[in-house]
Amino acid sequence: MAADPTSNKPGRTAANATPRRTELVLTTYENPRSLALCLESVGRQVVACDSICVADDGSGPETKAVIEAFRAARPDLRLRHLWHEDLGFQKCSILNKAIASSEAEFLVFIDGDVLIHPMFVARHLELARRGRWSTGSLIRLDAPATAAVTTELVASGVVFDRDWLGEQRAFDRFSTWLKSAPCPKWLSNLLELCWPTRRSLCGANWSAWRDDILAVNGFDETITYGGLDKELGDRMRNAGIPGRHLRFSAPLVHLDHSRPYADGKKKKRNKDWIHEVRRSGVSWTKHGIVKAEGRPT
Repeated sequence: MAADPTSNKPGRTAANATPRRTELVLTTYENPRSLALCLESVGRQVVACDSICVADDGSGPETKAVIEAFRAARPDLRLRHLWHEDLGFQKCSILNKAIASSEAEFLVFIDGDVLIHPMFVARHLELARRGRWSTGSLIRLDAPATAAVTTELVASGVVFDRDWLGEQRAFDRFSTWLKSAPCPKWLSNLLELCWPTRRSLCGANWSAWRDDILAVNGFDETITYGGLDKELGDRMRNAGIPGRHLRFSAPLVHLDHSRPYADGKKKKRNKDWIHEVRRSGVSWTKHGIVKAEGRPT
């Protein structure tokens, strides 16, 4: 049975308790090659989530074939494929469906166009605190570097090797190099706590207790590409649920791809709305998991 999408009982476990059940939520849309590489990295985790949800924004049969091939190769990993009809960019909607239907207490979110380091999930779980979300960042590959990535390079971990990333021109600045986790944990932890960059939620690399996401009603489904993750993070912050960096201890490599759904006018509208969310202090969206002005009693 799926969990109650309106359940929110933050007092039932201690703030620093280990989640009893976890799920990795992975979003995808019509990018089967990247998805196959992403799932390869998911299957290499030192600590695996209890389940994987592929939240599919309307992809076709090639994506389904990739998912079925992974399921057949890794029957030890519980995987569900959540799909809805392709009605344009509806990432917020499929994510809300994934959150609402999840049976897990703690959710780790990535996109299907990224590769996650073997310690990625372990680091997110290490920092799991009720009443707080964690977010990392990206090491971006350009188109030629993305084309060079193979299943073998992912399986061997070469794609996270700093020498290989340097050869692929992935380090455009010192802070990007730091994202490859070159420092001992104590120093990475210190840098994450002190780094001056605003703690903006990065949708390709974040985690939170499901209850805390439900407390703000999930993603605003009126927001399309451009800022949907930052808007959620700001509403969670407004609700007294702050963010925590793990930008230097959970390496994640982003594969290049086109964005035909990007719309400059919509991005500008989203940016204006994010400013309004920050100004007003609003935390609940009526366009989220529950379609209501305020939280049901």
